[in-house]
Amino acid sequence: MAGVTPTRVALLGGTGSIGDSTLRVMAANPDSMVLHSLSGFRRVDALIERVRQWRPARVAVADDAARTALLAAIDYQPDVVTGAAGLVELAADSEADLVVAAIMGAAGLPSTMAAARAGKRIALANKEALVMAGDLMMQAVDAHGATLLPIDSEHNAIFQSLPADYRCGQPIQGLRQLWLTCSGGPFRDQPERDLSQVTPAQACKHPNWSMGQKISVDSATLMNKGLELIEACYLFNVASTDIRVVLHPQSIIHSLVEYRDGSFISQLGRTDMRVPIANALAHPVRVDSGVEPLDLAQLSQLTFDQPDNDRFPALGLARAAVTASQRHSIWLNAVNECAVEDFLCGRLRFDQIASRVGHALECVAPAPIDSLDAVLEADDHARRWYAEL
Repeated sequence: MAGVTPTRVALLGGTGSIGDSTLRVMAANPDSMVLHSLSGFRRVDALIERVRQWRPARVAVADDAARTALLAAIDYQPDVVTGAAGLVELAADSEADLVVAAIMGAAGLPSTMAAARAGKRIALANKEALVMAGDLMMQAVDAHGATLLPIDSEHNAIFQSLPADYRCGQPIQGLRQLWLTCSGGPFRDQPERDLSQVTPAQACKHPNWSMGQKISVDSATLMNKGLELIEACYLFNVASTDIRVVLHPQSIIHSLVEYRDGSFISQLGRTDMRVPIANALAHPVRVDSGVEPLDLAQLSQLTFDQPDNDRFPALGLARAAVTASQRHSIWLNAVNECAVEDFLCGRLRFDQIASRVGHALECVAPAPIDSLDAVLEADDHARRWYAEL
């Protein structure tokens, strides 16, 4: 659009699925968005390809070897920084208008916190920022005037269903409860006795969404919905008792807000992450996501059901963790990551993932979490505990 200054985007986690979708949205809106900086640690070849195409001014890589490989493969000289310190530097860069926090796992926490402390607009895809450090993150957002714009489809759907001037972290006026919808994953109709035989390939084959391995397994156990419940508590300033989870196999309604007057307001859309990403990148403006619109006449039915908490206990574990303490949520997240990795490597049965997490929560000694160092120390403690099982 003529006369509009493009938003300068720092994309942290640019080689994963969220990074791919973000770049596709940006490609559909070249006049309003420009890639200022990009990070990628695990897939150097994919990072090089994106740097060649987008030519960001700054790039963060894992180490000096990756830096050398990148510079040898491109025909210009961006500012290349390395390691966790490099990610923090890009997140706080005064030249970036918006930070897309898309680094998976605890590794994304320090840079997301740095963006909050720098007062950035943050398009948040990193669950761990709130699961592990929700109180600290929201305090930083409030103290430094940062803005959280959720990318997860469920949280973005809730955000879109709230008043136009709503800012994440504020109380919601007139709220009765929030509803998180859940596809139920690939095993929603599987007999409980068969879950012990589930393979990694089966668990990673989500019926509706195309996602990475870890989040696909979390969706299969319903832990992903548990983590989203914890996130929602912080994003929308509600207690866990004010959040309901409902199975919605079609994944068309992405979540709902129920108000005291009996109104339900929801957001509908295709199962394509470009829709919530476009909303977060351009908020409050609506831009082209590149996604084909829904044809409502082709929707035969939208169904809802209660999740089976006995077959999929992860939801209850997450609700218990966020109610207990921040340290419990940290342990829940860390032990789940370890257990999912063991499952993907063939060292653990599918039905043992939640039991490992449940056992871990019984071993947590509640203690205050008052700094980022304390968060990371608790995360490390949980992982060491798991390694000693």
